[in-house]
Amino acid sequence: MRTRVRGWRWRRSPLRRRSDVVEAWTVLVVGVLLWAGAPLVGAFAASWAHSEARAVQAEQRADRHRVRAMVVGRTAGSLPAVQGGRDHAYRATVRWTEPGVGSRTASARVPGGTRRGELVDVWFDGRGRSVPPPPDETAVWQHTLTIGACAAGGAVAVLLLGHSVVRSAANRHRMAEWEREWALTEPQWTRRRA
Repeated sequence: MRTRVRGWRWRRSPLRRRSDVVEAWTVLVVGVLLWAGAPLVGAFAASWAHSEARAVQAEQRADRHRVRAMVVGRTAGSLPAVQGGRDHAYRATVRWTEPGVGSRTASARVPGGTRRGELVDVWFDGRGRSVPPPPDETAVWQHTLTIGACAAGGAVAVLLLGHSVVRSAANRHRMAEWEREWALTEPQWTRRRA
């Protein structure tokens, strides 16, 4: 049965070694950084990601516009594609009327199962290319939380890896010290000559 004495590395003792003190300080620093540092890293990364995602969202909202268009035919050779968690989409020819310009026709992504003659919402950028809609608030927050959680997890992984490196170095140093001292003590205990 093992007995644990809390804080023995901090007390003055002839059995306490320098490697014990280094390990105790390392555990204290790693503990503080795990409880305070990793969440702060995650919060800063999430804040940065949120502002970047908002900037992308504003830029795409300024560049893209939604058009209510009628599907007039399917584009030849278009295969269904999956976008995010949405239904399969495929390219189709759509027609809409713009005020002051008249009727326009283009190829755009439409949801799977859309039939000819149905009205769909399609998005175009400033160059007239069919594009996905700009990110909504949910997508911005998902991006923010993902980056924040990954940054905090990465900080925890780095801290634990650093702690394991310091601990293994302290153990190697401790074993070397014990070997040196045992080489001096063994002949007295076993009545052998070294």
